[in-house]
Amino acid sequence: MKFSFSTLGCPRWTLSEILSAAKDLGYAGVELRGLGDDIFLPDAQAFKAGGSGVREEFASRGLEVSCISTECLLHKNQPDLEEKVMAYIRLASSLGCSGIRLLGDTDPWKGNDVDVDLVAKNLARFVPAAEEYGVDLLIETNGVFSDTRLLGQVIRSANSKNAGVVWDINHPYRYGHEYPERTWGYIGDLVRHVQVKDSAIENGEVVYRMFGKGNLPIADAFKLLKKGGYEGHISLEWTKRWHQELEEPGVVFSHFIFNAKRIWENCDK
Repeated sequence: MKFSFSTLGCPRWTLSEILSAAKDLGYAGVELRGLGDDIFLPDAQAFKAGGSGVREEFASRGLEVSCISTECLLHKNQPDLEEKVMAYIRLASSLGCSGIRLLGDTDPWKGNDVDVDLVAKNLARFVPAAEEYGVDLLIETNGVFSDTRLLGQVIRSANSKNAGVVWDINHPYRYGHEYPERTWGYIGDLVRHVQVKDSAIENGEVVYRMFGKGNLPIADAFKLLKKGGYEGHISLEWTKRWHQELEEPGVVFSHFIFNAKRIWENCDK
């Protein structure tokens, strides 16, 4: 299995620090979600030349860009949506990254004002470019799409092998009331990237916990991925960028890969 971590977890690290930590800790890749002060990665200084130098830096350490998680919103009529999605598709292609994460809802919990038809329309709109560049368009299991039956319908409506899913294990379970078996039944064949962050309920609110310190059914999800022959990355999405009170990346990244590998190795016994 290939493990990665999202740059959400280390917002103050330089690219060199990120790659060195990933290599030293035994990760196979890094999921890009912002770099330093830059959230829109195509404008980040490191990618100004198109990403070829960054691709070489990853390759020199034996690492992959596991996914580029964008801020592009398919459920909004944003005037610059096409410009942003195309910039990310081109960046992913230049980095040798197989997929970009798109959002069909803004919040992790279910909202009531999402135009699902608009999401499907926007997804279909970018499929030809994705196919041309060999990049997958991946909608995350968040918000209204924590109902993964609905998400599966939207993805399949695009009728393209370049349309798929980012399975954030937390959201369907916490907000969609789906156990992993149900989620896998709806979208298992569409999963191209997996995000994981453990959590628990405290005073009626979802709070994030270090891996194994919450009560998400992570082992159950891993069993389904392993049995299903999943070959992509499982990526730690530690949301330090948005929640400064969370533990520091140097501790969390080491803790995650040690325990995730152990669970993966033992989940079919």
